[in-house]
Amino acid sequence: MQFRQKALSKLQSPEQIDLPVRFARPQGWLVLAVTVAAMAAACFWAVNGSVSSTLSAPGILTHGQGSYVLQSPVGGQITEVLAQEGKRLPAGAPLLKVRTKQDSQDSQDTQDDQAAEASDGEKDETVVRTIAAGRVSALVATIGAVVTPGADVAVLERVDNADAPLMVMLYLPSDNGSTVPVGARVDLTVQSVPAQQYGVLRGRVKAIGRTSQTRQQITAFLGDSQLGEQLSRQGRPVPVLVRLESSSRTKSGYRWSSHDGPPYGLDSMTLATGAVHLADQRPIDWLLP
Repeated sequence: MQFRQKALSKLQSPEQIDLPVRFARPQGWLVLAVTVAAMAAACFWAVNGSVSSTLSAPGILTHGQGSYVLQSPVGGQITEVLAQEGKRLPAGAPLLKVRTKQDSQDSQDTQDDQAAEASDGEKDETVVRTIAAGRVSALVATIGAVVTPGADVAVLERVDNADAPLMVMLYLPSDNGSTVPVGARVDLTVQSVPAQQYGVLRGRVKAIGRTSQTRQQITAFLGDSQLGEQLSRQGRPVPVLVRLESSSRTKSGYRWSSHDGPPYGLDSMTLATGAVHLADQRPIDWLLP
């Protein structure tokens, strides 16, 4: 009661009624002004600003036409290998020679017969030829090795000509494939190029697969079962073909985030990681239905 009486007496005093009332201190006005300015800036950014999100996915440099596994049509011993890994060959080019097992058995006869059999063996040697033009990405066959009919002897990446541009095939999770638009920007970190020194490779989404792919389908396209297993570990991915942006001032012939890029060219079948830039969105769109 004492405190209440003192308050009433203070209000009833004529000396106190004429004094101005202080609603806030100067520091309070400063805090209020800063808060209002920050809210106004946030509202302006929410309406006029944009936010870009990215999707990361593994991939591989390729010419976009896939690969095929070359198999021996006959069984026997490989007597000659006519090509090397990395070499481009036209369709129907000889890759290796296989002497049949019968020819090897005949070579155990007498010396008089050996010369004739050697001549016959040369005529009977089977030349394994390429099916389509391409680059030899893997060569399993070696001189002296024995192969059976249908055995894998090489893997060739389909390439029409030596000037065919490189592309990148990314494998995105199936849940995110539909969110990627054609033409989206892609930044690619290539395994053989130090990103801290030469930056990232620039590209654009050219095409998006309609359906997700199994490990077997990826293996058939790349011609490598290990890559097929590696790229499908997180489930069946959606293939996304990326066209690389060209540049005449770089050694590789493609555009990089750095000025010159690496001082050497790029090889197909090199692993890469892509960051796909999705369409920009206004922050206010996240709040509105």
